[in-house]
Amino acid sequence: MVAQDQVGHQEVDLLVEVEDADKIQINFHLFYMKRVFLFAIVFMATVTTYAQDITDGLRYATDKTNGSARFRAMSGAFGALGGDLSATAINPAGSAIFLKNSATVSFAVDNIDNEANYFNTIAESADTDLSINQAGAIFVFNNANEESPWKKLSLGINYDNTNNYDGDLFITGTGNTSISRFFLTQAQGIPLDLLQLRNGESVSDLYSFLGETEGVAAQNAFLGFQGFIIDPLDNDPNNTQYISNIAGSSFNQEYSYFTQGNSGKFTFNAATQYGENFYFGINLNSHTVDYERSTFLFETNNNANSTVNQVGFQNNLSVLGAGFSAQVGAIVKLDALRLGFAYDTPTWYNISEETTQSLETRRIENNQSIIETINPRVINIFNEYDLQTPGKIAASAAYIFGTQGLLSFDYSYKDYSNIEFSPTRDPSFSALNNSIDNTLKATSTYRLGGEYRIDKLSLRGGYHYEESPYENEQTVGDLSGFSLGLGYNLGSYSLDLAYSRSEQDRNQQLYNIGLTDTASINTVYTNVVLTLGFSL
Repeated sequence: MVAQDQVGHQEVDLLVEVEDADKIQINFHLFYMKRVFLFAIVFMATVTTYAQDITDGLRYATDKTNGSARFRAMSGAFGALGGDLSATAINPAGSAIFLKNSATVSFAVDNIDNEANYFNTIAESADTDLSINQAGAIFVFNNANEESPWKKLSLGINYDNTNNYDGDLFITGTGNTSISRFFLTQAQGIPLDLLQLRNGESVSDLYSFLGETEGVAAQNAFLGFQGFIIDPLDNDPNNTQYISNIAGSSFNQEYSYFTQGNSGKFTFNAATQYGENFYFGINLNSHTVDYERSTFLFETNNNANSTVNQVGFQNNLSVLGAGFSAQVGAIVKLDALRLGFAYDTPTWYNISEETTQSLETRRIENNQSIIETINPRVINIFNEYDLQTPGKIAASAAYIFGTQGLLSFDYSYKDYSNIEFSPTRDPSFSALNNSIDNTLKATSTYRLGGEYRIDKLSLRGGYHYEESPYENEQTVGDLSGFSLGLGYNLGSYSLDLAYSRSEQDRNQQLYNIGLTDTASINTVYTNVVLTLGFSL
């Protein structure tokens, strides 16, 4: 997983306390607000250079196994079963299995534990959140004409939280590459004249101008220059080459990576039963994306010939998106055996992004410590873009052991190399799409679930395995895990509880330019879901 260089939509306050000449404590806090900003100066800059990368496409193309407690307890192996609100989200024919009107609402506690290894230094971090995981209802209309082969029509509406983005990752260690490399790489080729303030021109003015005319790289170069991290090789206004004021090969680094938000899917479902053994359905889905990310890098060094010995670099990103997709599916009953098939169309998103950033540095001049704070208080509003995430095909089988239990297996196939950013006529998107095609691959997902009934009590378990979407399988590894659960049916009411655990390894760069050192991350996802069911 590669971290982007731009992140935002939060206000950032940097509070500096000077304890002595050698120590500065930088504290920052984030206010997550939707379209409300309390900046002293706010400029709306339409940036001409895009900042998307492969991880943006993967973020919205990947669905977690969310849903009701029964669905989660069996690891989502419901493609041939139906009869559950969340089952209709993977095979729309499943709603025709319902015998009567039903509704469910599910509450989830999600926990993410991260262990980061950065230059042999281990850091642990965790995040826990409570959310409404699923809510919906199915209405069944039986055909009064008993001679008709069309037995019933079911209509449903359902919401699934398809991805919870809340997370907290902390990386620390002594690296061998400075953040100065990030600024230096982006500054090369940019005329010095563009990075220097004119008389009467503020930091906000020039930062906004660079965003409107030159793009993100020039803004980063400007921050590095104003923070004295880089200097021109020549003081000529036409100079385009720069050197770093941070020397050496040992840098104490702390990197904080905070995310919050979610993606959701609102589904309108229609399904029908034909004869005694055939079920067909269709879903029309409306997707939403609300994602916020904040990264903060704090770097110090005591290296000889290093003018700047402390840097605090803050980046924030805010994303809002909306999308549409459709699904068709079928279930066939063959005595105790059920077979299911479903096809998901691609999802077509329209996405908008905003970023902010700031920089804090300390340098030594004439044996004195000087602090530079560069906070443009400018919101970069990027041009909206379209994103198409890949479709999916799924096949499933289940065997019903009378009234005592069942076993179910689901297989799905999705080709992540089909992720596409547009407009494709834009050179940046064209290059990104080529990179996706060469970096990502098709994946298979396997889900196995079982249920055993003892009177009104049901015991459940499951296993799931999803292949890495990366060709090298090192950037992000395979995802695997298990689930357990139980349920109690009270007739008109039901109560279900589930626990699931998944684990995945990945390598995460701090930045995708300059400071590209990588931390090895092990992530454990745990989830507890409680579902209340009602017969209407």
